[in-house]
Amino acid sequence: MVDIAYYTKLLFNEETGKERYSLAQKEAEKIYAENPTAYCWEFAMECYNCELHYIQMLGVYMLGLIGNQDALHFLKNTVSKNPAWQIQEFLAMAFDNYCKKNGYENSLNTINEWLSDENANTRRAVTEGLRIWTKRPYFKDNPEATIKLLSKYKTDESEYVRKSVGNALKDISKVYPELVKKELSEWKLDTKEIKQVYKLANKAMEIEIKSSFAKRF
Repeated sequence: MVDIAYYTKLLFNEETGKERYSLAQKEAEKIYAENPTAYCWEFAMECYNCELHYIQMLGVYMLGLIGNQDALHFLKNTVSKNPAWQIQEFLAMAFDNYCKKNGYENSLNTINEWLSDENANTRRAVTEGLRIWTKRPYFKDNPEATIKLLSKYKTDESEYVRKSVGNALKDISKVYPELVKKELSEWKLDTKEIKQVYKLANKAMEIEIKSSFAKRF
């Protein structure tokens, strides 16, 4: 079913040694649109069982498009344990696809479940996958609640997750600076972990202040 030679040529640029991420997404979307779910599931499993991570990416993205409970279970319990960082990037995309298909508000229980998981890759799939959070349905209508949700993870034990949280808050600050400022003003900057997230979350607002100041003189 999966033509390894074809997808290697399509998804991996031998000249640069880099993967073609956008093509992996487009190819998965094309296959999903043209075939029944059973075929797409078999295709995704075959891709994931390939030893080449750029073909695994195709399967992971496909699972998010399938978006049923079997796909979600596989993403959480198998894909999240994959050591390749490229696969974790596609896990985040796949989780967003799952939420998009099932509705972001309807997915709140799943979002909170993943955020509470012991695996940092699972938690980060949420914080990173839903960026920019306030461009997603439900979250764009509830920016304050979104900020509060993300801020709960400012003390996450994983630096990997904390960076994602800080960057997600930074994204939101570009549209809702006052809401993010209000949240940050309530933080006690008494640990290096919180300071790290604070610095990232505040970065866009600091740049805006410096830019506005420069324009005045």
